Amino acid sequence: MPSFLALMQHLLNLLAAIALLVWGTHTVRTGILRVLGEDLRQVLKRSVDNRLTAMIAGLGVTGLVQSSTATCLIVSSFVGQGLIATGAGLAVMLGADMGTSLMAVVFSFDLSWLSPLLIVLGVFLFTSRQNTTAGRIGRVMIGLGLITLALQLIVSTTRPLTQSPVVQSLLAALPNEVLLDILVGAVLTVFAYSSLAIVLLTAALAASGILPLTVALGLVLGANLGSGMLAVLSTAKAGPAERRVPVGNLVFKVMGCALMLVVIPYVPGILKTVSAFMPSPLSLVVSFHLLFNITLGLLFISFTKLLGAQMDKWLPIPVKASATDRPKHLDPTALATPSLAISCAAREALHQADVVETMLRGIVTVIKTNDLVLAEQLRKSDDTVDELYSAIKFYLTQISREALSEREGRRWTDIVSFTINMEQIGDIIERVLQDVEDKKIRKNRSFSDAGMAEICHLHERLVSNLRLGMSVFLDGHMKDAQKLLEEKAHFRELEREYATTHLSRLQDNTPESIGTSSLHIDLISDLKRINSHICSIAYPILEAAGALTKTRLKEPRLPF
Repeated sequence: MPSFLALMQHLLNLLAAIALLVWGTHTVRTGILRVLGEDLRQVLKRSVDNRLTAMIAGLGVTGLVQSSTATCLIVSSFVGQGLIATGAGLAVMLGADMGTSLMAVVFSFDLSWLSPLLIVLGVFLFTSRQNTTAGRIGRVMIGLGLITLALQLIVSTTRPLTQSPVVQSLLAALPNEVLLDILVGAVLTVFAYSSLAIVLLTAALAASGILPLTVALGLVLGANLGSGMLAVLSTAKAGPAERRVPVGNLVFKVMGCALMLVVIPYVPGILKTVSAFMPSPLSLVVSFHLLFNITLGLLFISFTKLLGAQMDKWLPIPVKASATDRPKHLDPTALATPSLAISCAAREALHQADVVETMLRGIVTVIKTNDLVLAEQLRKSDDTVDELYSAIKFYLTQISREALSEREGRRWTDIVSFTINMEQIGDIIERVLQDVEDKKIRKNRSFSDAGMAEICHLHERLVSNLRLGMSVFLDGHMKDAQKLLEEKAHFRELEREYATTHLSRLQDNTPESIGTSSLHIDLISDLKRINSHICSIAYPILEAAGALTKTRLKEPRLPF
């Protein structure tokens, strides 16, 4: 009984070390994405001119983020947006697989001296400068330290297990089936969400003698296959274009594993020859992992364009009659890369603003032509605005706030504020159109020439302000933000002026003004409210620059 309890204790320690290894790789990945997320995207964009540079870019980016799956999701979103071709994306992924295997080799060295140093320095930087670049680099250092510490713990905890009679009998009973080992490795990788963690775990277990070397190599092949399956599962709900690179990359991995099944009988003899140079089973396992991915890269780099064209045929983009009422840019695969997801949400917010602009431009047309069909179409567009608002809001809630930098966090808030303003403008326009229909068109009334000219002037200024507001949201220029806020005061003065001139026409008993008086006053008031929502876009930028006052009062309120 005591021996059984000791065995369970060692097993629990091993599971804890494995969990620490998975968490360490996750910490490094999120930390690097926070520090270099936007720069990594630019590197990938600019490095796909030819297959060789694309492969090198994939190797470098994955070497930093410690995850070929994360790189695959970024590349998939680029292919989905039409920024790069499918063939170029597949070339990037061949390099990405080399990158993650190269990092496995780096971590296989004895870095026990480095682990405490990385953790101490990382914790100091992260706690003292958490919201700065130095703090985010500290986060990466903590993750690297945890990875090296976890590997040491795995090796130390597996030694007592290998001496247990129970474990030795289980190892003796393991079937020498490569296909089964590949399957187990793939399943473990999917559950751990990291092929790097599984390869390092397998190498550490092989070094401790708990896994036979042939079984370890089968698990490594399965880890490679599992990383491809991970990307396919992560993009399962994405569009056809976004699924092309993950599926194509999985095809390459399946073909590579199939070739290895033919070569695997000769591997033991090769390993005996190589073991003279690399006596450690750990080195043999990670070297096999690296050589496998290098072979895949060199073997299939010439076929990326061919397979990419085939993927385009297998996964064509369906032609839709109209896509204005659906989200265009909310790529679910980008959620794994918060900086990319923020850009997707911002583009969708501009799409929502385009629908609002169409509604706004149609107001004067409905007033001038009494077009009830157009009025109904524009009112229905408010449903589109509401749906886009809900989709953007839900998408933003799925972005990990923890992985956002301070600037990206502010952008997250700006997008929410912008979409709220657009949704409220859409509601106001819907009510305006309904009032025009009920109070003017159905009652066969018309505005006076002077009144119509005032409405058109306010409307033109409003459309111009909306375009300026969209520019401010997109670029965040201080000068444009100040100009937009100045328009709020100008518009308010115009609304007061036109309300006064309308009352003057009522005193002159102008028939058209009398018949449309209520609608006229409500209309210019609603246009002012729309303008206020547009001008609100400038507040976050001016507030961040310290250019806003707390109150519009010239003097403090006097006591009564």
